Amino acid sequence: VGTGRTRLMITGRILMNCVWIGVQFFAALCFCNLPASVTAQIPSVATKDPLKHQVSGEGATVKPLVMAHYMPWFQSKPFSEQWGWHWTMNHFDPDQVINERSSIASKFYPIIGPYDSGDREVLQYHLLLMKFAGIDGVIVDWYGLTNFRDYALLHRNTTRLLEECERLKMKFIICYEDQTISALINDGKLDKKDAVGHAVHEINWLSRYWFRSPSYVRFDQRPVLLSFGHDGLSPQDWTRCIKRISEPVLYYSQDYRRQGAEGAFNWPSPSEGMAQYDRFLKQSTQWDSLIPVAYPRFDDVYKIAGVRDSFPVIPDRSGNTLKQTLQKCLNPKTRLIQIATWNDWGEGTQIEPSVEYGYRDLENIQDFIRSRFKPALEFDPDDLQLPRKILELHGNPQRLTERFSDELREAIEGGDFGTVRKALAQLQLSEEE
Repeated sequence: VGTGRTRLMITGRILMNCVWIGVQFFAALCFCNLPASVTAQIPSVATKDPLKHQVSGEGATVKPLVMAHYMPWFQSKPFSEQWGWHWTMNHFDPDQVINERSSIASKFYPIIGPYDSGDREVLQYHLLLMKFAGIDGVIVDWYGLTNFRDYALLHRNTTRLLEECERLKMKFIICYEDQTISALINDGKLDKKDAVGHAVHEINWLSRYWFRSPSYVRFDQRPVLLSFGHDGLSPQDWTRCIKRISEPVLYYSQDYRRQGAEGAFNWPSPSEGMAQYDRFLKQSTQWDSLIPVAYPRFDDVYKIAGVRDSFPVIPDRSGNTLKQTLQKCLNPKTRLIQIATWNDWGEGTQIEPSVEYGYRDLENIQDFIRSRFKPALEFDPDDLQLPRKILELHGNPQRLTERFSDELREAIEGGDFGTVRKALAQLQLSEEE
């Protein structure tokens, strides 16, 4: 039917579609056989817009992603040769053990003890805890590519974390540390006139590699990028930077929207508390979207460590601070909720399980996500114990046979957590007999 030109166009389109389907099928076969370290360099294809998922019922809202702000900066013995600054702050000595606790730079204590951010078993433990709590992934505090201070270590640890996110099918976003630029300038490692070019170079590297990971979050086909702080690049510098980078990004600045940004993300403000949060929400009515923050408390160790005066305390209030800030995240323009933080032990904002609070914060997040976004969330509070049991198994090779280890890994990577539960229960029964 139709003219010869129309029939030719239709035939051409059919042939092109057939070729395209064949290319996609072949690419899928190749992709499935590549390791995570390679797939981090392969572009992902958007399959579903997370904003289109609706939740019905009272208080229904568009489902945002829920991501935990993650610090990859911890070093511990014996995994590393020495204890890193974030456990010591040049004041504490973790080799000193008092009442079965190492002396660390925090008012709180990890339930698994001080750990190393380069340890893949620890990374798996963290990501499984997030998955079981209903958290979609991590927003990683990234200091760039420069071999300066501990930046190279942080980059290595972040690479491992991204690989674990791919393996466990978790989401990933970079929050670029603005202060790295001022630190490089002050130390004579970077000329001030080259600051914008330095940021462009580092973001272009992200575009070539990590933005292409299937775990990296994209909205509107653009990778999401956050920047933390305000003292490295001026608002005008960031505008120039965003214009010069090779791939368009969906950029969010901290606390207020810079020119060229989609919106902004909020952060705990010890000096102002909820007044600052309410001001942020009021300003955000003029933006296309926002990233609100939920946090449990703020209670740093800086004065005790002699680093600086401490910030004012944001009290925990028996978990009500976290519950209140989670409720403030329910906004029609919220595309993503950031939890601050997963593991900033020095500032006391961690939701990672601690001796002081146990799994309470994760249980509250699990309840919030189930009631608001995922009524069919398959995990319950008891499941939050599983990642620690798995971590303890890896720390005791006598209990972990090669076959059991392989079966456990396959079940975890396949998301078959029913099998994981049964395997751990059977192991416990066999050991008790």
